Amino acid sequence: TTSSSDNNTNDTKPSINSEGKAKIVTVMAATNRPWDLDEALRRRFEKRIYIPLPNEKGRNELFKINLKNIKLLNDINFDELVKRTEGYSGHDISNLCREAAFMPMRRNMELNQNFKIEELVNNEEFKKNLDTGISMKDLLQAITNISKSVSKKDLDVYEKWTNEFKSV
Repeated sequence: TTSSSDNNTNDTKPSINSEGKAKIVTVMAATNRPWDLDEALRRRFEKRIYIPLPNEKGRNELFKINLKNIKLLNDINFDELVKRTEGYSGHDISNLCREAAFMPMRRNMELNQNFKIEELVNNEEFKKNLDTGISMKDLLQAITNISKSVSKKDLDVYEKWTNEFKSV
């Protein structure tokens, strides 16, 4: 037997519902390692779609999506962030934004390291400083902390597989 995570299928089959009528059922699946699929299983995929890393427009949108509920200072330069994150995946950008969002809290903790946590919980000044917003400097620091997770070698393997199996 195989586990559901090992059994990726993308198949359209007629199915009989409770009234005895046929209906079409479409099954979709995703994998980060398409070359590991069994040949018989791979043949059952009617379409294979390779989704590349986000381009400049995509990265710009990903930054805006991931930062939409976070207070930002006025110095944020999205064009610069997009330039500096060439080769980053959507997940990498999400991690980068999360890392940057913690920067104000880390600074605040460093400034108040002589206090006990119990004291800080009731400290109004400490609480106020938690909501200072993130700056371009925070995002640039996060870029140095969060590197891209997909290598050139990985991209070459995806491209080779895509070309070999004619993914759309």
